[in-house]
Amino acid sequence: MMRCILIVGILLPHSLAHPGFFTSIGQMTDLIHTEKDLVTSLKDYIKAEEDKLEQIKKWAEKLDRLTSTATKDPEGFVGHPVNAFKLMKRLNTEWSELENLVLKDMSDGFISNLTIQRQYFPNDEDQVGAAKALLRLQDTYNLDTDTISKGNLPGVKHKSFLTVEDCFELGKVAYTEADYYHTELWMEQALRQLDEGEVSTTDKVSVLDYLSYAVYQQGDLDKALLLTKKLLELDPEHQRANGNLKYFEYIMAKEKDANKSTSDDQSDQKTTPKKKGVAVDYLPERQKYEMLCRGEGIKMTPRRQKKLFCRYHDGNRNPKFILAPAKQEDEWDKPRIIRFHDIISDAEIEIVKDLAKPRLSRATVHDPETGKLTTAQYRVSKSAWLSGYENPVVSRINMRIQDLTGLDVSTAEELQVANYGVGGQYEPHFDFARKDEPDAFKELGTGNRIATWLFYMSDVSAGGATVFPEVGASVWPKKKEQGIENLFEEIMMENFPNLEKVIDIHV
Repeated sequence: MMRCILIVGILLPHSLAHPGFFTSIGQMTDLIHTEKDLVTSLKDYIKAEEDKLEQIKKWAEKLDRLTSTATKDPEGFVGHPVNAFKLMKRLNTEWSELENLVLKDMSDGFISNLTIQRQYFPNDEDQVGAAKALLRLQDTYNLDTDTISKGNLPGVKHKSFLTVEDCFELGKVAYTEADYYHTELWMEQALRQLDEGEVSTTDKVSVLDYLSYAVYQQGDLDKALLLTKKLLELDPEHQRANGNLKYFEYIMAKEKDANKSTSDDQSDQKTTPKKKGVAVDYLPERQKYEMLCRGEGIKMTPRRQKKLFCRYHDGNRNPKFILAPAKQEDEWDKPRIIRFHDIISDAEIEIVKDLAKPRLSRATVHDPETGKLTTAQYRVSKSAWLSGYENPVVSRINMRIQDLTGLDVSTAEELQVANYGVGGQYEPHFDFARKDEPDAFKELGTGNRIATWLFYMSDVSAGGATVFPEVGASVWPKKKEQGIENLFEEIMMENFPNLEKVIDIHV
C-alpha cells in the first residue's frame, strides 16, 4: 500500500472556525481577518463616541456662554419674555434630551459584533498550544530567550517583540507543565527586561516567586535561596516567600550537618550551582533529530555522493512521460529518497487547498494499546483526506503518482493534506505498521504501507525539514518543485526496521 501526503504550509483565509487553531497555519489566518474586522468595528464605535462627545461639548459651550451672561444680571435676563420662555423650555425639555444623549450606549454595534465573533476565538488550549510551540522551536533550533523575545527568528518577515507579560506567560505555561527548565529561562528573561526598565503590569515579586521555586525544583538550592531573599527585599510580608526561606534554610542546615565529615573542597563544590537539565519530555533521540532539523546532519562521503544523480525520468517508458519526462533528483541512497521537480502546478495546488481547508481537523495517530485513532502532543497539525472521485484534479494527481512510480494507487490511501501550525511537528514515527501492529491497516484491506509520496504545496521561510534520524538524512521543502518518494523495500523493513523513522518539523 502506498501513502500519499500533500504538505501545506499556508492556506487561503475565510474557512469556518475549528478547535485547535494553533495546530494549523491555514486556520490561524482566519483569525487575522477576524481581528481586522473587530478593529474596524472598534474604530466605528470610537467614532460614534467621539461624535456624541462633540455634540455634548457644543451643548456645554453654548450653555456656558448663556449662563455666564445670565448670572451677571439674573432679574434683567429673565425679565425678557423670550429668555424666560427659553429657560423653561431648556430645563423642562432640552436637559432631558441631553440626558438621553449622555445615556445613549454607542457600543451596541461593537458589542454585538464582538459577541458573534467570540464563538470563533481561540481558547485556552490554543493559547497554551502556541506557547508550547514557542518552547519547542526554542529547543529544536537552539534559540535563546533573548533572541526570541526580540523577534530575531530565522526567516521571519514581520518582526515582533515579546513583552514582560508575554515572557511571564510563557514561563507560567512551562510551570504548569512542571517544565521547570523552561520556567527558569523565561522568568529570567522577564526579570531581565524589567531590570532594563521596561514598563509592565507584571512586577518583579511575581516573577521571582515563580523563578525561585523553578530553580529549587532543579536542585539549585543556593540560587533559590538567593532569589527568595531578593523577593523578600521587595515584599517583606510575602507569605509564601517567608515560608520558602525558612524551608530552604532548614534543608541547607540539614545538608551542612550531614556533610560535616567532608572536606572543605567538597563543601565548596556542593554549593556550586548545578547544571540545569533539559525539558521533562526529552526523548533519547531528540538531540539527533533536532540537529537534523537545523541542517546539522551527517554529511555524505564523496564516494556516496558520486552515486547520487539528477536525471529525466520517463516512468519506465510510460507514454505520458516519453516526450515530457519528469525531472528527478537523488536525495539519499539508503533508504532511497528521490525528489521530483515541477510535477504539480500552482492551479492544482489551489484546487487541492480549496477542497481540503473546510475539512481540516486535528491530525490523529494510531494508539497501539486501544487500536483507535487519537490526538497526541507529538503530532501537531491538521489534516484532511481527498478521494479521487471527488474532483478530476485529485484523480489526475493520483494517476501521475502511479505513472511515475509504477505503483498501483488503487491500493493506496486517499490523498492526505497536512497543514502544520506554529511549531508544528510530527516527532519520530514509523510510516508503516510494525510487527506488533498487525491490524493497523486492516480496515483498508490493502496490506501494509510500502512507500510514502509527499508534495510540498508551500514554501517555508525556515525549518520544515523531513528528517530520518537513523540515517542522518534531511529533506527540505520547496513549493511545487518537488515530490518525495521514499521506498520501503521489504527486505529493508525486515533487516533495518529503524530506517523509516521520520520526523517532520514545520515552522
